Amino acid sequence: MSINVNGSSIDLPSDTRVSLLDLLRDHLDMVGTKKGCNQGACGACTVLVDGERILSCLALAVQYEGRSVTTIEGLSTEGMLHPIQRAFIEHDGFQCGYCTPGQICSAVGMLGEVKRGLPSNVTGDLAGGSITLTRDELCERMSGNLCRCGAYNGIVDAITEFAETIK
Repeated sequence: MSINVNGSSIDLPSDTRVSLLDLLRDHLDMVGTKKGCNQGACGACTVLVDGERILSCLALAVQYEGRSVTTIEGLSTEGMLHPIQRAFIEHDGFQCGYCTPGQICSAVGMLGEVKRGLPSNVTGDLAGGSITLTRDELCERMSGNLCRCGAYNGIVDAITEFAETIK
């Protein structure tokens, strides 16, 4: 049994109780994904599975057999930062940086949801063909990712700038 992590096939641990977060951090030494609350409440452990964001602390690694997991380390290509990573730097979308990997992975997944037309709790027109990513819409969609330092303005600005480049 294996999963694909950042483009590499990885054998799953024999212990089926290992969370995806613990597989990444403790077994694969990919420490970009953070263990915050370990209860699914803070979003620090957010990764992408087949392009969709999940909380890796609540997921068993074996659940993702044969699927593709992307961590913060997997977003950059050939040593170049992902454009949203650069936007976070340009807009000071972090302070201590602890939540930043989860924020960035969540933002990438969230923008995919918007592109697919998935509504949020504040989406005004559910019958419309596209979703306008207003500040309220963005904040609602990112509300599962907490930043204890309060870098929210920079985070929102970084995501907004990146979203405008991919329209």
